[in-house]
Amino acid sequence: MRAHIVALVFIFLCTTIAWAILGTTIFNRTYSHDSTLKNQVTSIWGAPHVQKPPAALATEVTYRQEANYENRKRVVRTVKDETTVAIPLEMSRINVDLDLEHRQKGLLWYSTYKVGFAGEYVFRNTSKGDLVTCTFYFPTTQAIYDDLVFTVDGEPVKTENKNATIVATAKIAAGKTAVLAVRYRSQGLDSWRYVFGDDVTQVKNFELRMKTNFGDIDFPENTLSPSKKTPTSTGWELTWTFRNLLSGFQIGMVLPQKLQPGPLAGQISYFAPVSLFFFFFLMFIITTLRGIDLHPMNYFFLACAFFAFHLLLAYLVDHISIHLAFIVCSLVSIGLVVSYLRLVVGIRFAALEAGLAQLVYLVLFSYAFFFKGFTGLSITIGSVVTLFVVMQMTGRIRWSEKFGGKARLASV
Repeated sequence: MRAHIVALVFIFLCTTIAWAILGTTIFNRTYSHDSTLKNQVTSIWGAPHVQKPPAALATEVTYRQEANYENRKRVVRTVKDETTVAIPLEMSRINVDLDLEHRQKGLLWYSTYKVGFAGEYVFRNTSKGDLVTCTFYFPTTQAIYDDLVFTVDGEPVKTENKNATIVATAKIAAGKTAVLAVRYRSQGLDSWRYVFGDDVTQVKNFELRMKTNFGDIDFPENTLSPSKKTPTSTGWELTWTFRNLLSGFQIGMVLPQKLQPGPLAGQISYFAPVSLFFFFFLMFIITTLRGIDLHPMNYFFLACAFFAFHLLLAYLVDHISIHLAFIVCSLVSIGLVVSYLRLVVGIRFAALEAGLAQLVYLVLFSYAFFFKGFTGLSITIGSVVTLFVVMQMTGRIRWSEKFGGKARLASV
C-alpha cells in the first residue's frame, strides 16, 4: 500500500510540473507579443483619447512713436506693437458618445471604441483687440477624425492644422462673447479622458454628458465622479456639472475588458494540480472502501486525461470563443476518463463516481475562474463540501485494517 501511495505522489508531482510548464508557456505566448499586438491594434484602430479644452488668444495692437537719429537728423516713426492675451473660457457644453467594440489579437481582447464628440465653448474677449486665434487640441495623433466641424458663432471659419491642433482666427469685438463649436467622430483604445489643464485649473459653467453602450462602467484613478448617473437601455448616461470648479483632477472612463482567453487558460493550468489532488483523493477513498484495484498506471492515464483538458484549451482558445473551447475540452477530458475506466472497472463506476468527480473537480472548479471575484469562494465551498462528504463516508473505517497494520485504537 505504501508503494502504491508513493507511486501516486510521484505521478501527481510529475503532472504538476507539466502543468507549471504549460501555464508558463501560455503566459509567455500571451504577453511576449502583447506590446507588438497592441501597437498593431493602435495603428489600425486608434490610441487612447485625452481631450483638452480649446484655448483662445486675442491680439492687442498698440502704436507708439519712436525717435531715432539718422544722418544727424531726428526721425520719428510710428511703431506697431502686437501683444497676445489669453481670453477666458466662460462656459463648456460637451457631449460624448462611447460605443464599445472589442477586438481580438492573439490571446488577448482589446477594448476598442468609437467616440462621437461635440463641444460648445463660450469665450469672452476681455482684451482690447478684436482678432482672436482659437486653437483646438486633438486628443491623440494616432487616430482618425471624421465629420470634423469647426465653427465660430455658427459660421465656418478657415482653419489650419498644426502639430495635432486645428487653429482658426476670427474677429470678436472687445467685451463680447463667441461660441466655438467642434464636432468629430473618431476611434480609440482602452480609455477616454477629458483634462481641464496641465495643473490645477479653474473651470466655470461646465457640463459634460457621456452616453455609453455598456453597463460595466469604471473610472480611473484621480478622476472626478459624475454628478448624475442614469441607466439606459444599452448602458449609462453620465453627467458632470460644475459651476465654479478648481481642481487638478480629470474626467475619465475606462472601457470594460472582455474575458481574456490567454490569462484565463494560464490561471486554470496553474490551478490544475488542486483539481487533480481532489480527484485522486476521492478515487483513492472510493476504491479503498470498495476494494477496487486501481493500479498506479491507471492513475497515470487518468492524470494524462486531466492534462489533455488544459493542453487542448491552451491552443483551442486561439481559434474559437473561450466558452465554446471550455465545453469542447471538458467533453474530451471526461470522455477519455469514462471510456478508459469503463474498461478498467466498469461502466457504473466510470460514469457515476469517476465522471461525477471529474465534472466537479475539473470542470466546475475550472469554470469558477470565469466568475471574477468569486473564484476563491467557490473553490473553498467545494473543498469544504468534499471534506464533509469524505469524513461522513470514512468515519467508521478502521484505517489500520485497511492499510494492513496491526495497531488498534485503545478503548477509553
